[in-house]
Amino acid sequence: MAVTIAFTVLALFYFLGYRRYSRVISEKVFGLSNEEVTPAHNPNLRDDYDYIPTERHILWGHHYTSVAGAAPIIGPTVAVIWGWGPALFWIVFGTIFIGAVHDFGALVLSARKDGQTMGGLAASVVNQRVHILFQIIVYFLVWVVLAVFAFAIGILFDRYPASVIPVNFEIIVAILIGITFRKKKGGILIPSILALISLYAMVAVGVFFPISLTPLIGPNGNPVIIWAIFLLVYSAIASLMPVWLLLQPRDYINSHQLIVGLIALLIGLLVLNPEMNAPIINLHPKGAPPLFPIIFVTIACGAISGFHGLVSSGTTSKQLDKMGDARFIGYGGMLGEGVLAMLATLAVAAGLPNWGTEYAEWNESGINAISNFVVGSGHFLEALLLPTEWAQAVVAILAISFAATSMDTGARIQRIVVTEIGIALNIAPLRNRYIATLIAVGPAIPLVMAGPKVWLPLWLLFGTTNQLIGGMTLLILFVYLYRNGRPLLHVAIPMLFLITMTTGAMIYSIITWISALGTTEASANWMTILIGIAILLLEIWMIIEAALILKKLRQERLAATITP
Repeated sequence: MAVTIAFTVLALFYFLGYRRYSRVISEKVFGLSNEEVTPAHNPNLRDDYDYIPTERHILWGHHYTSVAGAAPIIGPTVAVIWGWGPALFWIVFGTIFIGAVHDFGALVLSARKDGQTMGGLAASVVNQRVHILFQIIVYFLVWVVLAVFAFAIGILFDRYPASVIPVNFEIIVAILIGITFRKKKGGILIPSILALISLYAMVAVGVFFPISLTPLIGPNGNPVIIWAIFLLVYSAIASLMPVWLLLQPRDYINSHQLIVGLIALLIGLLVLNPEMNAPIINLHPKGAPPLFPIIFVTIACGAISGFHGLVSSGTTSKQLDKMGDARFIGYGGMLGEGVLAMLATLAVAAGLPNWGTEYAEWNESGINAISNFVVGSGHFLEALLLPTEWAQAVVAILAISFAATSMDTGARIQRIVVTEIGIALNIAPLRNRYIATLIAVGPAIPLVMAGPKVWLPLWLLFGTTNQLIGGMTLLILFVYLYRNGRPLLHVAIPMLFLITMTTGAMIYSIITWISALGTTEASANWMTILIGIAILLLEIWMIIEAALILKKLRQERLAATITP
């Protein structure tokens, strides 16, 4: 009963956040009006390819499936080691007051600036230095993302070999759909639904014919690392494919898979109606860093994600039919991701009967976090009369599909970033898509070669970098609002909070990692430490830029008051 009550109460907060707080942001902060012309209706921009007006419910679905991936599953399932109370508190209130405001604001600003990306907005709203800083931070984020999600999928392939055949079947079917509809043209909805049904049918094949690497490599090999390297190679190849061939049809299949999975998990939760097995708060778990401020970078997606700003400005802003739709899509889409993060938290807090054993120690619980989600969520699906092995395979496929999509997209973004650097610096080889892809994906290989022990440091680096991009986006929004005489506190407070928490978390992590080197407690190696130091320097750069911008803004305002 406790779980059902907790979910109902927290869902009520989301409802009130959307009904009340998002209205304040829409009307008082941004002053939205449906009279504004969106980029999709601008005759100089509309091309019915990238810039095309889209009905808001359809665009919400596209936006939601683009931002909701494996990260809002992994982060909460790691953070539950401190108890379910702090995790749910940060997820719910972080989403309402920070994450949804960030996504909503990025979408509005981009729509008002002809659909520019956040990188372009950094240059036009602030200055060219901030644009360069933004691009560097994105490179570090994607670098770590590729390694983190390769690890996550590798762990699931190793623990749940029944998932291997269905996941690869999905890739093949997506390519076939892409080729078929590229030639014949037509709707892709029905074929993607049929593909989803076929995917679930393939679960039976996976259960009866599981694929495990252990018999091939022997007991001394590490199947997780082998799977991770294989996945990096796959992401490089996938990123070179046209988007219509794999990415788009796979997104369609995954969108239906996400909706079906969320509904099934929610119904299973209500039917099972379990009690919490995790404590509400656990301040001193063995080997774990302090809850404050580390929880704010452990749970990134699901509370606040800088990556969402890239999606809001990269594709969604170009498809807005009415400016008023930005509230439903930007703010509402982030609330949808918060629901996924909530369910992930409850899956391990209430779905794991042996929570105390699984979360006895920081490093082990972190490495096992995503498989704990599969076990816990599997119990919810068992309440719907699915056999245990089948239920766990279905959940594993859901998590793997979104992690793999994040890898595909990440590798593609990284290739574009490398190419843009090559153009800016006039380095001809970097403009070659194959060389750019090698440079985009290759650096992640040493990270996964270090082994699963560095997984948690990598996750903290991911969370910190993601929050840093979120802080950058809020800084750009702050400058825009300041220059337009709009209310600032709704953006300024989240920005200052993120900068403070991420900087504190990064300083603590680096000191801890360096002090543990050469001991049995060491988890990070020098490569991850150096990445952490680089990210800390980028944070310091961001703080300096913010101070310089504030000084310039005050001077602009002072000059405006003096000028007759």
